[in-house]
Amino acid sequence: MSEIQQNKPEKEGTAQYDLKKTIVMVGMMGAGKTAIGRALAARIGVPFLDSDAEIEAAASRTVPEIFARDGEAFFRARETQVISRLLDAQRGVLSTGGGAFLAEVNRRNISERGVSVWLNADLDLLWQRVRHKDTRPLLRTPDPRATLAEIYDARVPLYALADVSVKSLPDLSIEEMADRVMATLIADRSDVLEICDA
Repeated sequence: MSEIQQNKPEKEGTAQYDLKKTIVMVGMMGAGKTAIGRALAARIGVPFLDSDAEIEAAASRTVPEIFARDGEAFFRARETQVISRLLDAQRGVLSTGGGAFLAEVNRRNISERGVSVWLNADLDLLWQRVRHKDTRPLLRTPDPRATLAEIYDARVPLYALADVSVKSLPDLSIEEMADRVMATLIADRSDVLEICDA
């Protein structure tokens, strides 16, 4: 499996990959969806998209500003529209916000038109990653650690519905986690990702 260990994008490496469906990264805030998704897209040699970034660009506001001005319901409606549009675009790797996969319509759209990959990080690891950031509107509470735990407990059963689950390990780099995701997809989901013969 030496191809999986390539540290360069497809165009520079020896491995060639056939991506048949968009890979959609899902999971909690702090799980690494954007960083690992970006590294995965570079490995495969496909576009990387981020639904939150697309929403921000369309609204000319940050996600926290949209939450503050328009509320979560408005944001979630825009999120569903953007995810649907991105799934219809060129195949690639799509990172979604932590709440996106909670909506049944999003889960259905992703599974029908792509493949959902849950980055399964435990609560302690997530807290270590998000505790010093003020960009998480849902954690702007008197006890953000307790809030994160409540969100985690509520969301994990829904994340567990993802097509593929990859455990996030704290001692692995972003690149190593991208390799784990790629190896899992190649081994278990040849309908999504294959190594092409050179």
